[in-house]
Amino acid sequence: MAPAGTPPGSPIQSPSPAAQWRTLATHSDTLIGVLGELRRFLGGEKATPLWDGLPAHRSRAMRTWLNTQRSWLVVERLPAYAPELNPTEGLWSGLKAVELANLTVPTLAEVIAQAHQGIQRLRETPQLADSFLRHAGLSIS
Repeated sequence: MAPAGTPPGSPIQSPSPAAQWRTLATHSDTLIGVLGELRRFLGGEKATPLWDGLPAHRSRAMRTWLNTQRSWLVVERLPAYAPELNPTEGLWSGLKAVELANLTVPTLAEVIAQAHQGIQRLRETPQLADSFLRHAGLSIS
């Protein structure tokens, strides 16, 4: 899909390596900020996020920052492709089966709106989140 504002028929161009690096750095910086907020929220308790292969999870900036956070943060990495171990896959499966099934809309905004509608539907059924965790062999204790 062409980026918003791209004239019809225009070739889709890949971002330059510099642009890709800036995007990765931004995502890493954003994630570091979110983890900082998590630390404040937890008030000194330890946390163990489960990470997939997202480039921001593997960036040099993230590795450097994680090395300074070992007193409270232990990252566990999922195997390269292990949907059965990732509870988020249950969410995606639920969305793809209902709200996003055979969806053909002209704008990304409409796709996002449908996804938000599906997420709200899943949030209204709390036992679904528990089932996603159980399916991945996890629980909240």
